[in-house]
Amino acid sequence: MPERMGFREIAATLRADIVAGQYAPATLLPSEPELAQRYGASRSLVNRAMSVLAAEGLVRPRQGRGTIVTWLPPMLHSPDRYRTAVREHNGAKGAFDSEVRALGLEPSHEITVEHAEPPTTVADALGLPRGEVNCLVRRRRLLASGIPVRLSATWIPLSIASDTVLEEPAPVITGGVKSALASLGYSQSEARERIVPSRLPTEDEAQALEISRDRTVTDIVHTGHTADGQTVEVTTTLAPAHYLVIEHAFPLN
Repeated sequence: MPERMGFREIAATLRADIVAGQYAPATLLPSEPELAQRYGASRSLVNRAMSVLAAEGLVRPRQGRGTIVTWLPPMLHSPDRYRTAVREHNGAKGAFDSEVRALGLEPSHEITVEHAEPPTTVADALGLPRGEVNCLVRRRRLLASGIPVRLSATWIPLSIASDTVLEEPAPVITGGVKSALASLGYSQSEARERIVPSRLPTEDEAQALEISRDRTVTDIVHTGHTADGQTVEVTTTLAPAHYLVIEHAFPLN
């Protein structure tokens, strides 16, 4: 490589290699000294190139490990992902598992479960009294081969979820929450979503997702309803915006 190669050119070369799959998601990049030698550049230029890629969400330095590739092909968020056949494909524990496995990566879940007082908006959506501990909340940090890609919280009335598999703090439900609710007699026939496509994360959110606070995130609020109109689930999802492509189909009258 020519001596005059600047940090932007180094970043562009690495970016192209990452997107092309030369460096797979969740793998380590060569060390900065190796890259400096490869590109005939100083370590300071390579370091600046790494900073550019980190700001774009393509890589992330890990203490004691090096620089890990965090680029993922954006996952399609569409009504199709909620079909039973998708959520339960090959024993998947919900739509996220199926999506991540389709990318050739390994899904994992960090789950906590508690009885809690829901936010007023959630209580109102579920038709529950405000200011009471009347919900089960399943909080999940979802990872693809160790890369955090979702934070979600599912709120379900205790009258439905208490003493059921939904209280298990582990990914034990084939097909996810919707399949568990269906097995309890609360099959959902309709869902609605409110999507805020882009905002800056809080410090806690950025830390949990392991992203810069300059990276935007997408908020999704999903409510699920039974055929008789009962709301049985409110799920909030937060994801780095660059990991999502959102597609919705709707009738035209």
